[in-house]
Amino acid sequence: MARPSKASSDQSTANIGFEAKLWLAADKLRSNMDAAEYKHVVLGLIFLKYISDTFEEHRAKLVEGKGDYKGANPEDADEYRAENVFWVPKEGRWSHLQANAKQPTIGKIVDDAMVAIERDNTRLKGVLPKDYARPGLDKHRLGELVDLIATITLTAASEGEKTHRSVDLLGRVYEYFLTRFASAEGKNGGQFYTPSCVVRCLVEMLAPYKGRIYDPCCGSGGMFVQSEKFVEAHGGKLGDISIYGQESNATTRRLAVMNLALRGIEADFGKEHADTFRSDQHPDLRADFVLANPPFNDSDWFRKDDDVRWQYGVPPKGNANFAWVQHFIHHLSPHGMAGFVLANGSMSSNQSGEGDIRKALIEADLVDCMVAMPGQLFYSTQIPVCLWFLTKDKKGRAGSPSRPGLRNRQRETLFIDARKMGTLIDRVHRELTAADLSKVTSIYHAWRGDKGAGKYEDVAGLCKSATAAEIATHGHVLTPGRYVGAEEVEDDGDPFEEKMPRLVAELNAQFAESAKLEASIRANLKGLGYGA
Repeated sequence: MARPSKASSDQSTANIGFEAKLWLAADKLRSNMDAAEYKHVVLGLIFLKYISDTFEEHRAKLVEGKGDYKGANPEDADEYRAENVFWVPKEGRWSHLQANAKQPTIGKIVDDAMVAIERDNTRLKGVLPKDYARPGLDKHRLGELVDLIATITLTAASEGEKTHRSVDLLGRVYEYFLTRFASAEGKNGGQFYTPSCVVRCLVEMLAPYKGRIYDPCCGSGGMFVQSEKFVEAHGGKLGDISIYGQESNATTRRLAVMNLALRGIEADFGKEHADTFRSDQHPDLRADFVLANPPFNDSDWFRKDDDVRWQYGVPPKGNANFAWVQHFIHHLSPHGMAGFVLANGSMSSNQSGEGDIRKALIEADLVDCMVAMPGQLFYSTQIPVCLWFLTKDKKGRAGSPSRPGLRNRQRETLFIDARKMGTLIDRVHRELTAADLSKVTSIYHAWRGDKGAGKYEDVAGLCKSATAAEIATHGHVLTPGRYVGAEEVEDDGDPFEEKMPRLVAELNAQFAESAKLEASIRANLKGLGYGA
């Protein structure tokens, strides 16, 4: 998920299919290795290439010694850290790896590089993969992969833009490879990757310009990367938002750290990988925005009955959906907003007290917007999903520093039915297009009264602003289809008294044609000795 810029847009135009070609070449080198295993081989090398490139580019400036760098020492690690550049010792530099790519010891050389980089950069301690020397990894193919990844910077353009472009290219490759590995891994891919169109929808709905962003089940960190992209695309800068995350899977957490470090994004992932319900790594955090894609319908989770987070009811042991919802609310600031993905069952289930919790959330006026999503968006599941948007203060947010001038929507909830949107990209996967995303987000921002968003109107079959009283008449079910109604059929201007006789005549003609075809088929069968 490379940050948007003029450079990135130019590069995208000039190198259509660059990532796909690189993927095909890298995937050929995978041989019989599982995608889950190969993922860490490739992404670890891409990360190593990035930090080595950024180190060398900054080192060249220090060696030249012009302007602010006059008198600088290129061998002083602090000169690099001051510019948020990782210090890379000689044995960790890409030139050293590539010079030895054909050696049978290349696996150990890569491992030694990872160890040296972790040793000299405390932020990366325990993060980088260090098992390239293992017996099962073909060292000849590993050397070929090193040579392949070395080609990424060949497309960097003019010297003045080189640094930004190389970051951009590597970021794009990293994101593309994450997507492809998720697809290759199938259900297991969902443990570390949320489809970018879903992430974009969440981010563009919440519009996190400034403040603290939190994801307690952050996977590979896609929500954070997309948030930074949003800020920069709207005139902000890296650092306008503060990032807090948590991930229970140690391997996935390492991916997240690398994913953000690849883009120079600072983040607090807590002191260790940990289950959010057993060990909350940010217990005192009150975030301005929560963005998350928690495990769907998780039945294997830890629950403490007297947990302070259960303010709207104790969630059932057999399903963690409303445990996650209440965890998000617990960590919101007084004007905070949350956007997250849940299975569709969360909108209507009344099992084990879930309906009572949902009712309590609605009565507390926390539910801002519900979006029904199309199927087949996820690599990990075919379960239909929805997006929830919550806000702590519908009235007060109009005066919030991060949300000036919004419309007061107390006791109202917006419903959007986007199930018919999306385009199939292969037999089993669908994506929301840019036009789809614009349509959904524009409806939401118009409804909230965001500046320049236009006027909101209910559209049958698409969106409806419903009152809390109306939701109560539906048993506090939050399924958008209950509220938006059926899509209006465009009137063709043909009077019914003229249209109906014509339609009946057309139908009778079709019946007659059908009878003729049936008679012809029966005659042919009879001629072949099969007819009655």
